[in-house]
Amino acid sequence: MKNRIKVLRAEQNITQAELANRVEVSRQTINAIEKGKFDPSLPLAFKIARLFNLKIEDIFQDEE
Repeated sequence: MKNRIKVLRAEQNITQAELANRVEVSRQTINAIEKGKFDPSLPLAFKIARLFNLKIEDIFQDEE
């Protein structure tokens, strides 16, 4: 699954560790999601979307 987390983090000057802390996961989890190695659970995707004040579809796109 493609995502815009890295871009969104850069725009708001948030580190992986800060984002991880805010959504209550490890920095390694955020890194894996950004690299497309791991797809977030639906609850985690909602947390990330709320943090950036966006809809899930604005952050995550299916790779068709």
